[in-house]
Formats: sequence, structure tokens, C-alpha cells
Amino acid sequence: MSESFNPRRLQQSWPRSAKPRPIVIFGAGSIVGDAHLPAYRKANLPVAGIFDPNSAKAGALAEQWGTVAFRSEEQAFKTEGAIFDLATPPAAHAAILSKLPKGSFALLQKPMGSNLREATEILSLCRSHNIKAAVNFQLRFAPMMLALKDAIANGHLGEIVDFDAWLALATPWGLWPFLKGLPRIEIAMHSIHYLDVIRDLLGNPLGVHAKTIGHPNHEVAQTRTAAILDYGDNVRCVLSINHDHDFGRRFQACEFRICGTKGAAYLKLGVNLDYPRGEPDELWIRADGAGDWVSVPLEGTWFPDAFANRMANLQRFASGEDDMLIGSVEDGWQTMALVEAAYQSSANPATPLSSLPEE
Repeated sequence: MSESFNPRRLQQSWPRSAKPRPIVIFGAGSIVGDAHLPAYRKANLPVAGIFDPNSAKAGALAEQWGTVAFRSEEQAFKTEGAIFDLATPPAAHAAILSKLPKGSFALLQKPMGSNLREATEILSLCRSHNIKAAVNFQLRFAPMMLALKDAIANGHLGEIVDFDAWLALATPWGLWPFLKGLPRIEIAMHSIHYLDVIRDLLGNPLGVHAKTIGHPNHEVAQTRTAAILDYGDNVRCVLSINHDHDFGRRFQACEFRICGTKGAAYLKLGVNLDYPRGEPDELWIRADGAGDWVSVPLEGTWFPDAFANRMANLQRFASGEDDMLIGSVEDGWQTMALVEAAYQSSANPATPLSSLPEE
């Protein structure tokens, strides 16, 4: 039996550390200026500086945000008591991790390597160098997702039996030039967030059926995905992802529908609609016994608040204020295993139809 539903009581943020460590950022790409730095400033988290091989790019971003551009990796590594924020392309993670001081704390931009082999290398490096690292699957920490998890934990939806992710929108892939030529794009770089959230809510699936493809209008490797996650006979879990619905805003969508045995939830992921400007996130819940749908007043958005909440858990884990590092590399590896399974499924032939019997 769930307690009385009050949308204003749902958790939407992560407690801040009383003694935050300085953050050293590797990478000066658009995600740093669009999300990391705004989030850390909003949360009053100290940023020690930025390093990027492109010193001019790092310098311009550092000047914009009132921080330091490190002259070298070595200078960045020497920041005492730092948390290292690797906002770098996946292929660069392992090389940086191998140089970090042993016993460091780090946050790795998703994905955790370009494939499962690289994810395994990263996991081994973190284990052998005693690096306590989390993967930046920050959607778990978005205010709407924290509130949803709180509602589920308090029994307001009952047992979860349906999860639908539906995207029909136009994504500006050109904002991320490092994606050009990569063989894996849509699942590895985008839908990985949704697969990670699903794992967080439902656990590991038994398997996955997936097909991911590109589009004849461009050369991006994949931009459209259909996937079914197998959770046995009680849960239906489906993703329909189309980044090429470029016909105006009217019928675009970026939303989750989550149904339980006693209630349901609807989420609009606003940032993906007209990215990076985006639209407001939305969370609606029809709770057990509440009668009608209720709009949950949100105290922030996926971008940038989830980035601050993600870092807050890592900061608190480093200081001993949190016992658990959520989304650690151990857990992130399992999301990467699900991504790998989806690509393997896509590469394999579907079940063929039977031939028409001869007369």
C-alpha cells in the first residue's frame, strides 16, 4: 500500500557535499560549455581548470567561465585532491586514466569507451589503479528521473510492467565533429542514456532485439533505432528512436511512458527538442488512488541540473558522505554490455518468414 501521493515531496536533487573537491576538466567541447560548467557554477562546485590538446579552445572556454586553462596534462594531474572530469571522446578515456594518480576519483563521459572491449580495458585500469570512477550517465540524476524513482520506490505506480521510449525529432549531429566517421553512433552515443535508465529502473534484461540504421539523406552511421528489451512475460519494454523527423516541431516527440500495475508516468525530455536550447522537461504521474494525472512541479532540468546531481554523488562518495557510488564503472560496464548486445542483434539476420506452400 503506497502512502498518500504528494508530488511536491518527491526527491528531485542530490544533496551537496559539505566539502567539495576541486574539479579538473579534460576536454573543451560543446558539452562542457553547455552543461558541465553551467551545472557546476549553479551548484557552487569549484572548478580548478580545463585541459584540452587544443589550447586555444581551452583558453577561450576558461576565460568565458573564469577558470584556468592548464598548459599541460601534467599540470592538470598535479591538482591536489581533485576530481577528474573526463569530458572527452570515448577513445581517449583509457589513455587519460592510465596517467591519473593512483587512488584518484574520476567521472567519465559516456560512453565508457567506443565498444565493450574498450569498456573492459577502462574497467581493468580503474581496478588496477584503484581509481574510483563513475560514468556520466547523468539522465539518472535529472530532477524528473529522481522524482520518478522516488514515486516508484514509494509504491505510487505499483509494479512496473511497461516502458516506452518514443523519439521523433531532428538532432543536430554536426555539433559533435568527433562523431564523423565513427561506426557506432545512435545507440552508443544517444540511446545509451535510455538503456542505462531502463537498467536503473528494471535491472538487466534477459536480452535485446534491436535494429539500428542510418538515413539516405546523410552519412551519419546510425540515427534510427528500434529495440525490444526482454524482461520476461510481465514487462514490455520498447524503444522507437528517430532522429530524422525533420518536418517541423508540430509532431516531434521525446518522451517516456511508464506504466505500473497501479499507476503510470509520462516524461517529456525537453532538451532534445531544439537542442541545445531545448524545451522544459515535464513529469506527469497518475498515482495509485490519486484519481487523475498530476503535473509534478520540477525544480530543474536534465541540462544542466542532472550534471550537478551526478557530480554531487561522486563528490559525496569521495568525502565519505555517500556510501554508494551510483553508476560506477562496474555498473557502467553492464550498460555497455547491453549496448554491445543491441549492436550484435542489429547485425544478425531477423527471423525469416516461411515460404508460401506450393500448390
